[in-house]
Amino acid sequence: MEENEQSARGLHFVGKKDELIEAKRSFRSIEDRDILIIYHQGVFYAMDSYCYHAGGMLNNGDIEEINGKLCIICPKHKYKLTLAKGECLYKGNNPKEKPPVPRWYSKGVKQRTHTVTENNGEIYVKLSDNPNWIESDYYQGEKGKIERAKAEASEKETS
Repeated sequence: MEENEQSARGLHFVGKKDELIEAKRSFRSIEDRDILIIYHQGVFYAMDSYCYHAGGMLNNGDIEEINGKLCIICPKHKYKLTLAKGECLYKGNNPKEKPPVPRWYSKGVKQRTHTVTENNGEIYVKLSDNPNWIESDYYQGEKGKIERAKAEASEKETS
């Protein structure tokens, strides 16, 4: 694929397939967004690299299957984010149920995810074109860097 054709289609080269498979997780900055590329169980995923909740780095989070969905667990506060859609899952009880039974519920999409494609052993990411605010947007760009530092400082004060 020609470079002009890639950028015209919004595709950003992020690495060779073999290298990204070996790395399992890779950090890239694309158009002022910090992206985490994950290779897990034969599939590539891409999402904003900072957790929407408090800006925690997701790259060290464990990956688990929760309620039939692969999730990355934020190492900071254990928020569970689906790799495919960025949905936040939590376990709760419905007080109307007698007796209440713990179940998994969705908070909706909280983490922006991006499209990953492969062409001739090269991996490309197309940034999400969803125009709506998604909570992980808060920790992106220069403003996001400041907000992450504030969140980190307030955590240290309460520790």
